[in-house]
Amino acid sequence: MTTGAQSRERGNTMAKVRKNIVISGSSGALGDQLVLKRDKAGRTILSAKPTFPEDREFTQAQKDQMAAFREATLYAKSAARTEAIYAEKAKDTPRSGFNVAMADWFHAPEIGEIDLSGWTGQAGERIRVKALDDVKVERVTVLIADAEDVIIEQGAAEQVDGLWWVYTTTQAAAGRPKVIALAQDLPGNIARMVAQIAKEQEAA
Repeated sequence: MTTGAQSRERGNTMAKVRKNIVISGSSGALGDQLVLKRDKAGRTILSAKPTFPEDREFTQAQKDQMAAFREATLYAKSAARTEAIYAEKAKDTPRSGFNVAMADWFHAPEIGEIDLSGWTGQAGERIRVKALDDVKVERVTVLIADAEDVIIEQGAAEQVDGLWWVYTTTQAAAGRPKVIALAQDLPGNIARMVAQIAKEQEAA
């Protein structure tokens, strides 16, 4: 998923405070120029407070980005409580489960490869799909279409070994059919890849 880039009126320089008995452990604003925040590791982070003109107008790309950010926030608030994997991914890092879920919403899965070496177009053969995500690939779906893009069959692949998922065909497909693989992550982002059976692999 791609989102519009968000611009700022002024750079937001940040510094991490490690040993300062006055402000360490604090949070909030220091006057009108500085902001203090604390991360999961207990570090105090000092940054410049962003300033914007009162009559500022947002571009459509910025509006889209802000809308996406709101949706991501709603997802992360819920998923951080219901999906244990986010807390697991955040363990021993400065990030929280919320932070991991938020990043996951913006990051679509990837399909690295569709392996058709074990498929000749016959039923009962295996199609392998390599799919990965920064958190978890929730499901992989395989569709087989003919030359006219009519779907012959479709179904869920089974995860068998790390990144690899396997789909076993249920029908014969004549000619040079196409395989469409869809990988979906926890927030619902979907990656798509298409592959076609090689000429020499066609069923007799």
